[in-house]
Amino acid sequence: MVEKEKVSIILERLDMQYPTNNKCYLNYSAPYELLIATILSAQCTDDRVNIVTENLFKKYPTIEDFAEADFAEMENDIRSTGFFRNKTKSIILSMRMLLENYNGLLPQDIKELTKLPGVGRKTANVVRSHIFNLPSIVVDTHVKRISLRLGLTKNINPTKIEFDLMKILPKTHWIRYNTQVIAHGRAICKAPKPKCQICFYTDICNNYNKS
Repeated sequence: MVEKEKVSIILERLDMQYPTNNKCYLNYSAPYELLIATILSAQCTDDRVNIVTENLFKKYPTIEDFAEADFAEMENDIRSTGFFRNKTKSIILSMRMLLENYNGLLPQDIKELTKLPGVGRKTANVVRSHIFNLPSIVVDTHVKRISLRLGLTKNINPTKIEFDLMKILPKTHWIRYNTQVIAHGRAICKAPKPKCQICFYTDICNNYNKS
C-alpha cells in the first residue's frame, strides 16, 4: 500500500498547480454527445476528436439521427480518429440501445453504462464524472502513465489501476485527480520525453529516482 503521506503530498501539489474544477477536454453540448466523443477518443487525441465532432454533431443533431445513420457514411465521417469501423458500430448501436432501453437518457449506473456497445469502464466513468458528477476514476493514457511513474500502482491493466487508485485516493479527489493528471501529462509528464527538470514531483517520483 502506498503511504498516506505520499498520497497527500501528490494531491496537495496537484491542487496547487492545476484547477480543481471538473474540466472536460472533449467538446459536447448534450450528455449523449460526450458518450460519442469519448468512444471516438480511444487511441486518438482529444484535439482530433473535437475537430471531428464539430461537424459530426451538426450533421447528426439528435440521438435518433445517430441511431439511423448509414454505417458506411459515418465511417467516412470519423475516419481520421482511427479504428473507425469499430467506433461507428459502437456509436450507432449504443444510440439505438439508448433509445430502445433507456428512453434516450444515459443511465448513471456503471453496470448499465457498460452494457452499451463499445462502452468500457473508462468511457462510463467519463460520463459519470462529467455528466452526473459522481466520484469516478478515469484511467486514460495520462492517468495510467503518471500513476505508474509516481508509484501509485504497479499494474498496467486500466481496470486494475482504477481499483488501486480507488483504494488510496480520497473519494473527494477522484474526479479532479483525473483532470489534473491529464493537465500534468500534457504540460510536463509527457510520454516520450517528460520534462523532469521543471516537475514538482522529482523528490517523490519513483520513475525519476530510478534514472
